[in-house]
Amino acid sequence: MTNATGESGERQRLTAVQGLAALSLDALSSVAYGPEAILVVLVAAGAAGLRYSLPVTAAIILLLTALVVSYRQVIAAFPNGGGAYAVSKAHLGTRPSLVAAASLIVDYVLNAAVGVSAGVAALTSAFPSLYGATVWLCLAALALITGLNLWGVSESAKVFTVPTVAFIAAMVAVIVGGLLRAHPAVVLDRHLGASTEAVGILLVLKAFASGCSALTGVEAIANAVPQFRTPRARRAQRTEVWLGILLGGMLIGLGVLIHKFSVVPHSATTVLAQLTEASLGHNFFFYAIQLITTVLLALAANTSFGGLPVLMALLARDHFLPHMFALRADRQVHRYGVVVLALAAAALLVAAKGNTQALVPLFAVGVFVGFTLSQFGMVRHWRGERSGGWRLRAAVNGVGAVLTLATTVIELVSKFTEGAWLIVLVIPLLVLLFSRVSRNYARIGALLALGQTPEPPARMSALVVVPVASISRLTAAGISAALSLGDEVVAVTVAFTDPEETAADVSFRARWEEWHPQVPLITLHTDRRSIARPIVKYLSQLEQDDKYHRLVVLIPEVQPPRFWDWVLFNQRGALLDRAIRRGTASVVLCRLRYRLEQFEHRPSAPAAPAVPAASPPTE
Repeated sequence: MTNATGESGERQRLTAVQGLAALSLDALSSVAYGPEAILVVLVAAGAAGLRYSLPVTAAIILLLTALVVSYRQVIAAFPNGGGAYAVSKAHLGTRPSLVAAASLIVDYVLNAAVGVSAGVAALTSAFPSLYGATVWLCLAALALITGLNLWGVSESAKVFTVPTVAFIAAMVAVIVGGLLRAHPAVVLDRHLGASTEAVGILLVLKAFASGCSALTGVEAIANAVPQFRTPRARRAQRTEVWLGILLGGMLIGLGVLIHKFSVVPHSATTVLAQLTEASLGHNFFFYAIQLITTVLLALAANTSFGGLPVLMALLARDHFLPHMFALRADRQVHRYGVVVLALAAAALLVAAKGNTQALVPLFAVGVFVGFTLSQFGMVRHWRGERSGGWRLRAAVNGVGAVLTLATTVIELVSKFTEGAWLIVLVIPLLVLLFSRVSRNYARIGALLALGQTPEPPARMSALVVVPVASISRLTAAGISAALSLGDEVVAVTVAFTDPEETAADVSFRARWEEWHPQVPLITLHTDRRSIARPIVKYLSQLEQDDKYHRLVVLIPEVQPPRFWDWVLFNQRGALLDRAIRRGTASVVLCRLRYRLEQFEHRPSAPAAPAVPAASPPTE
């Protein structure tokens, strides 16, 4: 049985090809807007500025190479995933690791929102009548991707494999077709507006910072190593290398075509669309590639769904996030992380009204903070390990650290007034949140003496109080459970002081004495129409008397067979639960929920005690 379960779990994990589809869509699809982001900045200097597009692209590919080599080493050194967070935690300390985690969380959420909004923007560009429903289309696409990821990791990867392969084939067709042509297949509009800036180092650096949006997602594979099938690290390394080869090849190929055909950005047509027309013509292939690009941009959000839940699970295991984020569902899905990511991305899409340009200035800032911390952490890793060839590896990571640190500074400076200030604010707030959660878990652990050997169990005198309002099989089951829990049991009922209720109380007490459950019935009289206040007052008095080591309140309830049956039952248990927790200091509260079927099948004997409602659900 164990082997069968293990094999089934492995089948739910990713192969190298599935990993490329599930975790690399962000990086691969960024070629649709990365090269254009470079041109949008350089066009401010006119034709002289556009000549720098290829050198800027080459610099980005150099940075990509350093990142791929580095993250391949990160995967080998940290096969449990976590990427920049795991590296920083091991070699830079807790605070830097939390900064890395916060920066990656911000980038993952932004990536999900940008991917969806960019895909919907491409769709509304083709069908302008849908523009008014942009936000709803974004939310629908996000819901679809969320559903696929809740369905299962490998299942969602299979869905994404076909469009990923189609997009790669489409980019190869565009690049090869363009390289084989001496002249563009259609006449391109090369009109440039008036130059507003001179070519300078600041303009080139700003173009470089904008183009680095193509590098977001490179870290996702290292963050999600546990999602791969065994041997996990080796599969993840192969996937990282192939991502670097494909992304670098597409970036340099498109960069060469931009230079060859002198493509300039236009508001109505994307640079990729112009390159497709120039290479293949305005025909069926043009529309097919545009459609494939639209799908890939929307599905690029899946990179976040593959990486962020694993990162949140690691934070939860280290007590920096609630432990529920470490739970897995049947299909190896961290469902709580998936849901939180979906809700955060949905909030961003609604706030930005589905406008990609409102989100792009925030994009890629956070991820380079994580890149930089990861590189410095790996340098310290190799210096501490000193294995064969450690100097070369440390040098590679050192170069990467310098490059990513410079890029981080460029990103912050060039995008600060465009929204990067918000990232500078959010990351410290997330670090503060992690610290507060960790302190709370430390306090809880100290109170419960987790990890220590407690004193031997001892029998203590206890009073079990059972609130009752009628005599029934449910009441009998609750009294029976109470008798098995404590040395002394009392039943408590509340009687209101109006004549009608007084008569009902007399009748109820007579029936109780006739039933004779060998448990005393205490009537609490009140002139207010509340059952909770007198019971809380009674319990508080028992606490003050300090006669018993333990006070237990046992509330028997019916578990409705269907969720819509809740309306048929009063909410007395929930009401008492809330009031007792607020109004007492040391009372142990136990809500026992019985299924109706228990009374149907065992009509002549009290039903067996149910599991306390406080028991945590099983994932």
